[in-house]
Amino acid sequence: MSFLEDYAYYFGAFGLIFIGLLIMLVKHNLIKVIIGLSILDTGVNLFLISVGYISNGTAPIFCRDDMDPSRMVDPVPQALVLTAIVIGVAVLAMALAIAVRLYQRYGTLDLRKIKELRW
Repeated sequence: MSFLEDYAYYFGAFGLIFIGLLIMLVKHNLIKVIIGLSILDTGVNLFLISVGYISNGTAPIFCRDDMDPSRMVDPVPQALVLTAIVIGVAVLAMALAIAVRLYQRYGTLDLRKIKELRW
C-alpha cells in the first residue's frame, strides 16, 4: 500500500478539522459557526477512530487459542468516540438553543451586530 492509502483517514480527519476551524473563524453568522463546530467535531471523531484502526484487524474478543493480540483493534478509541458523539450532540443542541434565544432578543444572528449591541 502507498503512503496516501495508509494515511487517508488521517488526511480526511485533519481536512475536516481544518475546514471546521476555518468556518468558525471566518463566518459571522451564528448558524454557520455552529455548523463549523459540528464539522470540527466530526473531524476529531474520525481522527480518534483512525488512531485505533488496524488494517485487517479483528475484534478484541479471544474466542480461539490461535488469536494474535497484535492484530486486534483497540476498543478504547471507539468508546471515546461514542462518548464524544453524545457530548457533541448535546453541545450542538445547546448552541442551537442559544442561537434561538439570541435571535429572539436581538433579531439577528450576525455576530458582529450582536457584539455591538452587547452593552
